[in-house]
Amino acid sequence: MWRKSSHSGTQAGSDCVELGRLRGAIAFRDSKNPDGPKLIMGRDEFAALLAALKH
Repeated sequence: MWRKSSHSGTQAGSDCVELGRLRGAIAFRDSKNPDGPKLIMGRDEFAALLAALKH
């Protein structure tokens, strides 16, 4: 199941990154191109990314 921020809006053309949970990993995709490439990273890497973005 893919999720996006509630702050991204619902209007056509609202660009957003969506997140999906996988077993032991997190996947990212472009909401404008759901069948396109995905970026997949482990949960530890995702936690490190969030920590870095908060600083």
